[in-house]
Amino acid sequence: MTELNIRAAVPADAENVLVFWKEAAEGTSITDDVDGVTRLVTRDPEALILAESDGLLVGSVIAGWDGWRASLYRLAVLPSHRRQGIAGALLEAAERRFVAVGGRRGDAMVLEANERAHRVWAAAGYHRQERWRRWVKPFA
Repeated sequence: MTELNIRAAVPADAENVLVFWKEAAEGTSITDDVDGVTRLVTRDPEALILAESDGLLVGSVIAGWDGWRASLYRLAVLPSHRRQGIAGALLEAAERRFVAVGGRRGDAMVLEANERAHRVWAAAGYHRQERWRRWVKPFA
């Protein structure tokens, strides 16, 4: 693998990120549209962290900080580039961001059925909390 470039996304990345997620990410979100991605990076310019290799988008993670919680979403790596340390590099960047703003713990949203992701998160030092479950209510 060539040198990995880790950087924050900009609004112009939105369409490319959506195409990338269709290939590399498990599941979908109600905010998987250009407006949703653009709103994220406009509101919090450091939240969407991208990994590029030779100009190709190969990884992403959303490192959302609301002043209280350090939340991780959408850790994804292009299938052809997995097992090369990209997920780890993205998580290191996210964790550095959280520590710099006062975060004390990262909370990752991981699909129950995504066993591969469970192994990645565990290898990165995260553990599942059995007593918590997410409750959701769509607004529209």
